[in-house]
This record gives sequence, structure tokens and C-alpha cells, in this order.
Amino acid sequence: MLFDRLATRRPPGWLIAALAVPLLLVTALLVGRALTATPERPSVPPAAAPAPTPPATTAAPSPSPQESVPPAAPAPDDLPVVTYDPAPRGFPPDPDPADTRPLSEGLRPNRNVAAYDAPGGRPLAFLAPTISGVRLTVPIVERRSGWTAVLLPSANRTIAWLPSGGWTTVALRDQIVVERRTHRLTWNRDGRAVRSWPVSLGMSGQLTPLGRTFVLGRTPPPEAVYGGVDIFALGAIPDDPDAVPTGLRGAHIGLHSWYNDDTLGKNVTNGCIRLTRSAQRLLLTEVEPGTSFVVVDRLP
Repeated sequence: MLFDRLATRRPPGWLIAALAVPLLLVTALLVGRALTATPERPSVPPAAAPAPTPPATTAAPSPSPQESVPPAAPAPDDLPVVTYDPAPRGFPPDPDPADTRPLSEGLRPNRNVAAYDAPGGRPLAFLAPTISGVRLTVPIVERRSGWTAVLLPSANRTIAWLPSGGWTTVALRDQIVVERRTHRLTWNRDGRAVRSWPVSLGMSGQLTPLGRTFVLGRTPPPEAVYGGVDIFALGAIPDDPDAVPTGLRGAHIGLHSWYNDDTLGKNVTNGCIRLTRSAQRLLLTEVEPGTSFVVVDRLP
């Protein structure tokens, strides 16, 4: 099921969306140079008497040139702010969307931070400290000469580059990996698998999007079909927004339970991931916003 708002928004908006279709999607989508010794110079004796051989000398190390930091162009005040709606276009693709190595560090904006399309590139939007009232934590995927790349909220397989300043970092211990072919979700902590469960995934035409995303926040269940358990909204959105029912367009992919477990292991959702109620309750207790979430066809 998809959701078009997080918990801090007014419930009537989701309820309309949630009631629009029988199968719902969840609301809510990281050398120096070798030193060589100067060879000993052979002594050349004068005609009268041999001169002492000078001691061998070692060349002083050449200082490595400092890598220059591309400056950040001033960001116009009227740039859009990334919200729960689909993110602005123009940001670069994730360089390794299927990478299942854990992302162990997250970034939290402390104010509106300009997001760029490349180090020293164009500012395209602002990342705010919160989205729909939920504290924003985005996983760090790369660092380069004073710039930091993060997974972009409300977009699929897309990153944004941030200059230094205006944000802090937090440790991320957990990771969730979903395999589409085996309908399996695995929760990892500190690089090791903790638990694994069968899941239901998106139906044909509304497949659960591949690639890296993250846990954006949690929201209460709007309907009894969710089994009375809170929902994790992800940073991802449907790959084909037009394929989902009209009332769910603009919504996010979510991780949630269901009122029964009859469809586990099948492709029956509008793109979201369903698992058992007990598994969802455990993840809600253990997993923090910002946790990386990657969907692959199958692990090697």
C-alpha cells in the first residue's frame, strides 16, 4: 500500500487515498608518493690523494599537492525544498544502486542545506531538517574533497551532493535487504544478519522498486487491514507513478504488515513490502530512521 503523508499530517488525506483501492501501498520511499633514496655518488680521486667518499643522501619528500575543494555556488533563496512529494529533477543517479554493503553513517540537516548536482555544481533544492514533521536522516554514500553525497528522499536511485556545514552525522547500525526473486527480507546489524522473513511484493506493472533507499519515518496504520501495526515509509516512490491508482499517486513505498499472512511470498501489492505483524513490530522497535534499505533481484 502506498501512503501520501507521514504521521504528522492530517489523517483524512490518507484515509481517502487508502480507501481508493482494495490493495494499498504504504503512505508515507559511501597514497602518498613512494620515496626514493638518492643513489650514492661515486668518489672521483684527484691526482694527489683520494678524497673521502661523501655520505649517501636521501631526497627530502615532495609534499603531496592538496586536493582542491570545489567551491559551492550560492544557493538562491527560492530553490524548492525537498518534501514528501517527488523530489525536483536534475540530480545525478546513484553510482551503485545495487550495492548491498552497509551504509554506516547518516547525515542530519540542522537548517536548510543546499543540495547540488555535483561537487561545485548547480544547487537544485534544499534539504530541510524535517519532512512532514519527521526528523530527516539520509544515508551517506560517498565523500569527495569537501563534499558529501547522500541518498535523496522522495526519489529512486538518486543522490545529492552537499557542501560542508549545516549538518551533523550519526552512526547507522542497521540495514534491510529485500530480494525480489525469493520474496525475502533480511535485517542486518553491524554487517551481520539478525533475522529474515518472507514478504509480499509489488504486482506486475507496479513492482517494488530496485535499488538503495532508506527508512524515512513511521506512521500509524490508517486502516484495520494493516493489522494494527505502524508503518515504515521509505524514501522511495513508485517507479511508474501513473501505474498506481489515481488516489495513490505521489505516495511513497512502505514496509508494513497485513491483517493476514496469506499472500506472503507473492506479488500482490502496489509496490510496498508486506511482512508478518510480529516482524514489523520488532523492526519498529529496533530500526531507526535513516537506516539503509536496498531492494535487489537476488543476492549473489
